[in-house]
Amino acid sequence: MHHKQTKKDMIKVKSYEELAQYEGQELGRSQSVHVTQERINQFADATLDHQWIHVDEERCRQESPFGQTIAHGYLTLSLLPVLWGQIIEVGNLERQMNYGMDRLKFAQPVLSGQHVSMTAHLEEVANLRGAIKTTVHITIWIEETGKKALDGLATFVYYFKK
Repeated sequence: MHHKQTKKDMIKVKSYEELAQYEGQELGRSQSVHVTQERINQFADATLDHQWIHVDEERCRQESPFGQTIAHGYLTLSLLPVLWGQIIEVGNLERQMNYGMDRLKFAQPVLSGQHVSMTAHLEEVANLRGAIKTTVHITIWIEETGKKALDGLATFVYYFKK
């Protein structure tokens, strides 16, 4: 298992050169986030996705193969920014963008009440005339089982201050 980042040992970068030195490396593991039924219900309200497998606890006890509600896959994915921010602090920025996701796979549902954390491997860092494009292999893990909830490549673009 990977060691969990604390604020003290979090990677901190302030330039393309500092970020590029981590290319090809495992960056660490985030703290965990508790995926409560309340969080699932709030996500359902925010996205208008009230499918019973997420929000109807009674029906899930009787009909769901999991015996309880599960988080939306996109709820798990939406935790990426907060989990990424616990692994690395990218400072000295004019701005940053979430550019995209590639090869995203939802591997295992997250049950209500479980905890998730994320590992990140910095696949590639490219300087495109001042736009720093990073490709990060992210895996969100279910703490209780050690299984992958989702896996994919996240692309972030950073613009460092001159």
